[in-house]
Amino acid sequence: MSQIRLHLSAGKLEAERIFELLEREFEDDGFALANLEIDEAEAIYEVSVYVDDETDDPAAAEARMANCLGSDSFGLRIDREMLPDIDWVAKSLEGLKPVRAGRFLIHGCHDREAVRANDVAIEIEAGQAFGTGHHGTTAGCLIVLDHLISKRRPANALDLGTGSGVLAIALAKIAKCPVLATDIDPVATHVATSNAKLNGTAGNIRFETATGLTHRAFIEEGPFDLIVANILARPLMRLAPEIAIALAPGGQLVLSGILATQRRMVLAAFRQAGLFHRQTLWRDEWVTLHLER
Repeated sequence: MSQIRLHLSAGKLEAERIFELLEREFEDDGFALANLEIDEAEAIYEVSVYVDDETDDPAAAEARMANCLGSDSFGLRIDREMLPDIDWVAKSLEGLKPVRAGRFLIHGCHDREAVRANDVAIEIEAGQAFGTGHHGTTAGCLIVLDHLISKRRPANALDLGTGSGVLAIALAKIAKCPVLATDIDPVATHVATSNAKLNGTAGNIRFETATGLTHRAFIEEGPFDLIVANILARPLMRLAPEIAIALAPGGQLVLSGILATQRRMVLAAFRQAGLFHRQTLWRDEWVTLHLER
């Protein structure tokens, strides 16, 4: 599937403000965004929105960008770039090195020799789903889950927004309990199922394509002793009441996909839902939160 990159360039502070506005506009629609430095000497950054040419309307997305940024779009021009039809996820994963997070080692098939005797190894192949363990949010969740499960093994668990299935596989491997893993994207559900089979954990994980927490699987498998949700801050805040209902009394909740600047508002939303903050893991500009019912 080909993509169009809508982008504009600005100074550091201006680019940060533009990225924040565009994130609020597009994050619930699943559009990928980026803010990258392109000229270190001049401190010039480029903010991009990636649009699927076949399923989305680039003109409508560009109009939304312009409207979001105001009548003069900060005085900047929005440019377009047609990207070649390449599986960028697969291509990028070819050169990724194994990642250690707690006892976990996330690796591709080309790095099986990196696995040590005491590692909890998770092999992830290049696919179309988010979450390889290389991003700070996924690695942060793995570290917190390793710590929690070493203290108390849950009777069941939920991986909300499973992506590539890394966290569900991790739960199945060390907690050895039934895991429900859901995602709004059927491609992600398919990729995660394949990864679970590859890692020998498919028997303990139920994968479902589901939006929110209204699918029958949540009733059939819940309430949950442990929930992990590595999504984005605003969807997490919107889902806070439903997540709280799905969590068993005394249950543990791990949240990520949250920028450090969004930490307080996420905690406030879940505090209103009756959950208490226990720990924050800081990793680069991202945080992973541990809460308890």
